Amino acid sequence: MEPLSSFISIILHLDIYLNQIVLEYKNTTYAILFFVIFLETGLVAMPFLPGDSLLFAAGAIAALDTLNPLWLDSAAFNGRNSGDTVNYWIDAMPAANCILWRCVY
Repeated sequence: MEPLSSFISIILHLDIYLNQIVLEYKNTTYAILFFVIFLETGLVAMPFLPGDSLLFAAGAIAALDTLNPLWLDSAAFNGRNSGDTVNYWIDAMPAANCILWRCVY
């Protein structure tokens, strides 16, 4: 049970653990940031993920020359756009609306 609770703690407080993640995973950090921003934007059921605070923390770490600001901007921009597109298509599909909302229009 301990690994699960620590994993949930890292996910919920990713902005606090971001410096450790950058030091340990180096370039994979951009993919992690993309994935978190994609999930927060694309899936409405994920509002508990750190959004703005994660971006502020990533920007502060990029100011220390640990992260490349251009790659960080690209990961955030593409994660937001991809998530927004997925969210749009989930809402636009009638079959998905039937599954999610029990065919109530």
